[in-house]
Amino acid sequence: MKIGIGSDHGGFALKKNIILYLNQKGYEVIDVGNHSEESVDYPDFADKLCLAIGAGDFECGILICGTGIGMSMVANRHRHIRAALCYESFGARMSREHNNANVLCLGGRMLGAELARDIVQTWLNADFAGGRHQSRIARFC
Repeated sequence: MKIGIGSDHGGFALKKNIILYLNQKGYEVIDVGNHSEESVDYPDFADKLCLAIGAGDFECGILICGTGIGMSMVANRHRHIRAALCYESFGARMSREHNNANVLCLGGRMLGAELARDIVQTWLNADFAGGRHQSRIARFC
């Protein structure tokens, strides 16, 4: 699976940790930036990742800013994106099973690395349940 990942300065440290974790698990991860802790504007990286998903460059993506809120707001402006802001694993699993989320948003200043890795792995392992959930998603996608 090819995964895109992006962050602003507030999510940079957690992004590096998640990339290392995913690489160790055998995932192909493409970092769309930011590439330092220098202050940047999160919409630039959210848009870059979401456009790449729309173009078919990635199957899914992960966006990380200080809280995850800004990234999720920008990502969900894209019609083909279903971004879920998750602070725990149950919500991450349900975002895939019921909402077929294709972008996971995390808060780099809200989560420790171990919990973030668990959320990411749970999210990646969950499958869309389809059925009654498909008709609901079709209403906004």
